[in-house]
Amino acid sequence: MDITLLNIDYVANKQVKDVKAFLRLVNSVFEVVGGDNKMFHDALSLKNDDLEDSLQYVSAQKMVCDVIVTNDQNFYAEGIETLTSSTFVKKYLK
Repeated sequence: MDITLLNIDYVANKQVKDVKAFLRLVNSVFEVVGGDNKMFHDALSLKNDDLEDSLQYVSAQKMVCDVIVTNDQNFYAEGIETLTSSTFVKKYLK
């Protein structure tokens, strides 16, 4: 989802020296998922009050993602592993 790309940019600016190179890497490795009415409906049906988290979770489910990268300790991700951005960078990008 496009808002998630903005979130990645925001977090990367705090942790990565060459943000544009990092975003190019993200763009080349990951697929951007758009939202639709069904995804919005599914997100609203979750027992979670954070709509942004719910939409990202539903998007991750749709794409059968193994990991969600978030610094939100309360992120709703039932059945999907979550990693902080720094843990993700250490685990997969170094």
